[in-house]
Amino acid sequence: MSNTRSSNSLHNASRATRPTAARWTQPLPSADFLYCVRWCESRSRSSRRSSRSSRRSANMTRCLISKSEVQGFVERCMTSVGTQPHHARSLAEVLVEGDHRGHYSHGLNRMDMYVKDVQTGICAKDGEPVVEKESAATALVDGKNLLGPVVGNFCMNLAIKKAKEAGIGWVVAHGSNHYGIAGYYAMQALKENMIGMSFTNTSPLVVPTRGKECTLGTNPISVAAPAKDGDSFVLDMATSAVALGKVELHERRGDTIPEGWGCDAQGKLTTNPKEVLSGGGLVPIGGSEATGRNPAEPSLLTCNMWGRKMRFTGDDFSEGLSPSSFRMMRCLASRMLQCLCLCVLLSSGGYKGFGLGMMVEVFCGILAGAQYSKHVRTWKVTDRVANLGQCFVAINPENFAPGFSDRMSDLLSIHRGMEPADSASPVLTAGDPERINMKKCEEMGGIPYHINVINYMNECAKRVGVRPLLPCDKVISN
Repeated sequence: MSNTRSSNSLHNASRATRPTAARWTQPLPSADFLYCVRWCESRSRSSRRSSRSSRRSANMTRCLISKSEVQGFVERCMTSVGTQPHHARSLAEVLVEGDHRGHYSHGLNRMDMYVKDVQTGICAKDGEPVVEKESAATALVDGKNLLGPVVGNFCMNLAIKKAKEAGIGWVVAHGSNHYGIAGYYAMQALKENMIGMSFTNTSPLVVPTRGKECTLGTNPISVAAPAKDGDSFVLDMATSAVALGKVELHERRGDTIPEGWGCDAQGKLTTNPKEVLSGGGLVPIGGSEATGRNPAEPSLLTCNMWGRKMRFTGDDFSEGLSPSSFRMMRCLASRMLQCLCLCVLLSSGGYKGFGLGMMVEVFCGILAGAQYSKHVRTWKVTDRVANLGQCFVAINPENFAPGFSDRMSDLLSIHRGMEPADSASPVLTAGDPERINMKKCEEMGGIPYHINVINYMNECAKRVGVRPLLPCDKVISN
């Protein structure tokens, strides 16, 4: 009892001797300010729900399947609908490489699309691409509506051949189809110690900045540059925030998508993949502009204003508030900072991705005389040909300044060797995440696929009379 009485006396004495802090002098505007807080809290709850959903998904079963088995499965499915064996092999190699590198949105997940295009006669089963026009360094190719990888391999090989003779090869194609990961073609130039580039337009899936209608494709860009000892820089990116396949994978798994990936039919950001896939669209790199935000959300100006008014440190409040009150105010400041950061995110850079997407249209749809923008068929429509435009470039560094590979290696080393902001997350250059994924696959002895994807592929195989991909080599859990 005496100890308790003594403790209370010390606590009261301590409170009595604390000087009161009068540093918080700005009144809080109840409507706007409290709405900001409630909005931040709702975003936080949504983020926690998304995180829990992601954790549940991560614990779901995955199947480990060898590369050779996946490739054979794709070839069997494609030849069963009449595709020439060597064309089926070209497609299978691209899809497996996509999965091996970790780009599951452009691998086996896409096989059913190719099967349907060939089945319905929208994509040609046989034939070869044709050069319509060429010079020493350029060429225009008619893809003859063949599988995208068949057209892509033909064009990239032609670009490399021209680069050997003229220093650069620039080849564009019309009459093509979806060709898998863009990096597959750019990397072919690495085998000849050349720089490779590849671009393609796609079905309109991206809502431009300030718009609410899809007018551009994901329009990927890939650049591959050789360094010493087999090292390389390999950029392979969509000009949208993500590829559509990633949204489809989340929808197939029953997951929400991160905010900033896509929008609904009204052009508003959403975390529901069904809304993106049903009348909505993807957003360009950088997200949406501030002028396109939901008017009900707090403005960036509001967040900045109250962010300035709420600048304080522990010294400002620790002497004038109880520990619980101080924690509450610190939490409130954290929420306001989250609000500010999110508003900055939403207001930055969408027009840059929009511009890059249009640049790809210049190189592909416009330059090649293919379909472009809204004229490209809608995604998964199988009543008319796609007529995609694609661009393939090979550059021989030997025709420029000497020592290219040495400088390229140094550039990679500068960034990989720098001290990271977080010691647990080293700085990676373009192509490093893919190399890490491939190494993991090799250590495991196969490529891990989500069980839902395998089940879906087996249903596709059943429809075309092909034996299923399962039983697989091994069942694992993440």
